[in-house]
Amino acid sequence: MTIAITGATGQLGRLVVEALLDSGLPADQIVAAGRTVDRIADLGQRGVQVRTIDYSQPESLRQAFAGAHKVLLVSGSEVGQRVEQHRNAIEAARDAGVGLIAYTSVANADTTAMQLAAEHIATEEILRDSGVPFVLLRNGWYLENYTGQLPVQVQHGAVFGSAGEGRVSAAARADYAAAAAAVLLRDDQGGKVYELGGDDAFTLSELAGEVSAASGKPVTYTDLPAEKYTQVLVEAGLPEPYAAILADSDLGIARGDLLVTSGDLSALLGRPTTPLREAVQAAAASLQAS
Repeated sequence: MTIAITGATGQLGRLVVEALLDSGLPADQIVAAGRTVDRIADLGQRGVQVRTIDYSQPESLRQAFAGAHKVLLVSGSEVGQRVEQHRNAIEAARDAGVGLIAYTSVANADTTAMQLAAEHIATEEILRDSGVPFVLLRNGWYLENYTGQLPVQVQHGAVFGSAGEGRVSAAARADYAAAAAAVLLRDDQGGKVYELGGDDAFTLSELAGEVSAASGKPVTYTDLPAEKYTQVLVEAGLPEPYAAILADSDLGIARGDLLVTSGDLSALLGRPTTPLREAVQAAAASLQAS
């Protein structure tokens, strides 16, 4: 059984490849595909098949998927272009005779009103029309979305957002990767939908409290109107369209759009998900070490 992982040059895809290797799947049965393959040259040295792909180049996708039984389609990073890029990947998988596509969608895709979900919803529809068996991995937020900002949070003594007291079921990227590997290694996954998120949802006020406790510095949550939060993100260096999408996602958190109560993630892992406190403490320790 050969499994192809797209986005393997990115953080999630790379972790999925590592999880498959840790599971005992022979390296030569794994295809690690991405755009900048020099980042994963070490995987090739370990026996993994490394192939170059570009979601905008269908022929590269067909070549990468040749001989694959299953494909993990990690959603692309180019917001605004992803629907056609994902369509290219799905059609290439179909043409290659792939037996299952696993797609990393977004939590509660069928009910959320978040702008960020639109391309995921469209991709899910393409999958339904493709004729290829598929499984949806509806991932919630990454804990790293927050812990990666810890230096700035500590510096300013604030976590900024527009989420109010909404709760978010964030989980570690490695947890999502391990769950994806578990699904890819199982049989009879076609038609399944997994709503994936951390066991213990939290508010951004609670996040700020954990950052304060771990860093020993006072950090509080500052709730802003979406327009103001967008401007804060722009001033931090983000492009305005992307900043607006992130602020809109916070409004989704306020509505409960990223609250996941299915328990699917911990069930797939066979253990509890990584707690917020553990992730924040690790990020704080890394910051202090540097």
